[in-house]
Amino acid sequence: MILLIHPPVAKPSEPPAGIARLSGMLRSLGVEHRLLDANIEGLLHLLRGPLPPENDRDTWTKRALRNLESNLRAMRDPILYRNPDQYKRAVKDIGRVLTRITPQGKMLSMANYEDHGLTPLKSSHLITAAERPELNPFYPYFRSRIEGLFSSRKPRVVGISLNYLSQALASFSMIGFIKRQFPGVKLVLGGGLVTSWMKNPAWKGPFSGLVDHTVAGPGEYPLLSLLGLPAPEEKTPRPDYSSFSQEDYLSPGFILPYSASTGCYWNRCAFCPEKAEGNPYLSVPAQQVIQDLGALGQVTRPSLTHILDNAISPSLLNVLSENPIGVPWYGFARVSPLLADPDFCMELKRSGCIMLKLGIESGDQHVLDTLQKGMRLETASVVLKNLRRAGIGTYAYLIFGTPEESERSAEKTLEFTVQHSDCIDFLNLAIFNMPVCKVHPPDVETRTFSEGDLSLYTDFVHPHGWDRRHVRLFLENRFRRHPAVAGILNNEPPVFTSNHAPFFVK
Repeated sequence: MILLIHPPVAKPSEPPAGIARLSGMLRSLGVEHRLLDANIEGLLHLLRGPLPPENDRDTWTKRALRNLESNLRAMRDPILYRNPDQYKRAVKDIGRVLTRITPQGKMLSMANYEDHGLTPLKSSHLITAAERPELNPFYPYFRSRIEGLFSSRKPRVVGISLNYLSQALASFSMIGFIKRQFPGVKLVLGGGLVTSWMKNPAWKGPFSGLVDHTVAGPGEYPLLSLLGLPAPEEKTPRPDYSSFSQEDYLSPGFILPYSASTGCYWNRCAFCPEKAEGNPYLSVPAQQVIQDLGALGQVTRPSLTHILDNAISPSLLNVLSENPIGVPWYGFARVSPLLADPDFCMELKRSGCIMLKLGIESGDQHVLDTLQKGMRLETASVVLKNLRRAGIGTYAYLIFGTPEESERSAEKTLEFTVQHSDCIDFLNLAIFNMPVCKVHPPDVETRTFSEGDLSLYTDFVHPHGWDRRHVRLFLENRFRRHPAVAGILNNEPPVFTSNHAPFFVK
């Protein structure tokens, strides 16, 4: 028997797609296995666990505790999403409970976990987390849960899907517990974050004494190889979500996540992690995607489909536009001539597209050209207007502080955003991080970003003096304070951001 675990903490809005894909592969071969979403289970366990003492409950905490169950129910009710203010209050109240029940020295939210004494950027700290699992706030939950699973049927392999830094400390606490209590079990560690670690040229396999196997990239075939099984005739078996509760996740109905590809079909952007790590682009045939979504929709009855691709390919967008899947859907797409066609945008809307996430990045064409984005600002302008007319929401992603950006470039980004503020529903503002495994431009001097051996980024001396401190000041004092921008930023769902944004598209 195989046990696959999705560890805390990640946004608890939808089930984990990674282990669902592995489950589809194993099920197609008749391999007995179980899935454990320890993220949603662990968060709910903590929320319903021991309360803070009476003398440590201020007015906000008392209200949040009193309304906890009603707020959890409301998060699963579409009615709440008709009132953004009530939604924000419910999210903040749930977060308040987590804050007050978390031990001192640790920070826990529905999207993140931090320990002031341990950092996931250092392998030695993750090994410490494994050596002392009882220090993790999720320990009472996963000790009881894992012991129960092992008592009913002991697995021979346990796979942990580690995708985000926010999951790393809990992942290694679970690994340490399993290693100590069940020493004969093989431990396999994979997922997006592990892939990035292993693609770093400085990777030295620091967990070899703790984990039996680490996997970079998609895990289906490495897992089959580990089990001594042949690959199935069907290259990409359909994901299987039957093991997950449809009632637990904090969303108004079941959100169906689906990966139609790994890597990126464009794969040319400078500083792109996929390009820097050398991850190949692999896609599911477009017609199979439609068949998969139709079959999965009949089983799960989703309220929303989340296409997880780094960028939905033009060929898949075309097929989606011609084959409505009967469920609202959203995902990332590149600004391209395809979306500059107003009729095509209307077809996308009719197919169920409710929102597209767009990596616009900058309002300075020179910066975009240097980043090799392969897009024109004129096209971006037309695309935003077309999507607005079609009734498709937009979540625009901007990045500040890239090596070619200057303060004037950032001002141009502000100007572009203001000019198109009536066409942008949501904004994601990011400060640039230089990937550690990227071949850096010759005129850029790099320096240590973090002392951690697992850091994914390196610091650099900005050629124009446009360093992180100046960028932060610009964002806080200029960008965010512009009335047109502030209005957009106010739309963002707290904590859940783009995962819940489609429910607020007007």
